[in-house]
Amino acid sequence: MGKMRRLFKNVKEGFKVSRKSFVLQHDKNEKFKDHYSLKEQLGSGNYGTVHACMHLDSKDIRAVKILKKEKIQDDSFRNEIDTLKELDHPNILKIFESFEDDKNYYVVTEFCDGGELFEEIIEWGKFTEEDAAVLMKQILTCVNYCHKRNFVHRDLKPENILLEKDKGFDCLKICDFGTAKIFDEDAGSAKARLKDSVGSPYYIAPEVLAGSYGAKCDVWSCGVIAYIVLSGVPPFNGFSDEEIYDRIMEGKYNFDGDEWSDISDEAVDFISSLLTYEEQDRPSASEALTHKWLDAAKMELTESYTKKEAVTSLSNLASFNAQQKLKQATYTFIVSQLLTKQEKEKIDSIFRAMDVDSDGKLSKDEIKMGYKEHFGKSLDDDEIDTIFSRVDSDMSGEIDYSEFVMATMNQRNLASQNRLESAFRAFDRDGNGQISPEEVRIILSAGQSGGIDEKTVAKIIADVDRDGDGQVSFSEFCDMMSKNII
Repeated sequence: MGKMRRLFKNVKEGFKVSRKSFVLQHDKNEKFKDHYSLKEQLGSGNYGTVHACMHLDSKDIRAVKILKKEKIQDDSFRNEIDTLKELDHPNILKIFESFEDDKNYYVVTEFCDGGELFEEIIEWGKFTEEDAAVLMKQILTCVNYCHKRNFVHRDLKPENILLEKDKGFDCLKICDFGTAKIFDEDAGSAKARLKDSVGSPYYIAPEVLAGSYGAKCDVWSCGVIAYIVLSGVPPFNGFSDEEIYDRIMEGKYNFDGDEWSDISDEAVDFISSLLTYEEQDRPSASEALTHKWLDAAKMELTESYTKKEAVTSLSNLASFNAQQKLKQATYTFIVSQLLTKQEKEKIDSIFRAMDVDSDGKLSKDEIKMGYKEHFGKSLDDDEIDTIFSRVDSDMSGEIDYSEFVMATMNQRNLASQNRLESAFRAFDRDGNGQISPEEVRIILSAGQSGGIDEKTVAKIIADVDRDGDGQVSFSEFCDMMSKNII
């Protein structure tokens, strides 16, 4: 065994392990009913129905869209799956996996039991400025994250913003990425501009109606949402879609109604900046997040967790150690597929508070600031580099949301016996009780452009394989996961 370790000691494990590798798209051999118990229907539409469902392994309640194949006329649902795989943010609806049979597609996502923001607006009419500021801060943070990753949503509206029951507006989830588009704002070419008219009445930007636009169409939609939640009425109204579009193209709106009498000048200025008619003069999502009106929201977000919770999470981050690629993959699978929302609530709040620039990722400087604030301790460059070498499993140079969850949770709880059994079953694709080199290659090749060579796979096996049979048994798998847990 020692000889085998020496043989492969120079093999570089320079490939990435990321959450998107474990957004599972099953073929017809994997049945939805073997993994989920279907619960009550939540809604229906032209393409199918939405139900609650329970994940049999984690007992987590999720939502499933059941789409009738005969009704699907375009690729919007596949586009949504492909887009959500790429996005990893606490305020963007998480996708778990998809299934299909002869009649239906099944798309499994997080379940939000608070309904749509639209329903909240109907019930309350208008929000307080404090609530509206938290809401807009989180929406713009998501938009900024998407734009930094070259995605534009193109259909932001209250119906596509989901809430959690009895939770604050910082827990919202943006959904419905079926019309999202990859867009590179820096391409600089007229050909790079988006042309197709996509969006909903009331919220669509004038440049979209004009047929040439970029990512700032999402910022305009945010301005419309802010106007509505503070006043209860839309800035551009009409008796038909055509009338609404005409008003949008005119770009004229006002703050003259009685509903604006008690709204601050800062809130009015914030909305006005987002509804700047000329696209080039409109702030980006990143610039909009610096507006003074949102300062109160930043304060409220830092009060959603205790100092003790922050200290515990950052202590776990400092001690996290999963440099073996198979161990990284196992933790990533568990975080992606087996954790419940309740387990992540406080970690989500801490992540949002530490994300100072609201780009949905944590830089080395942001981690340093977090340690300074909560521990009163300054990390030197070697210490921060060590943390990143252990936590940044996709080697992006920043800590993504799922990486943060993975590293800040208690590792013993994360790698419980039930979760290890579930992960092993998922990796042991042929169900023979051993993870073979080919199964390791499949596990770790997901999301890799060039695949993984045989020497690297052999080294990964050799690091875990105590009995030297060239495979990983469940006991060897558990031994690997228990090492270096404090």
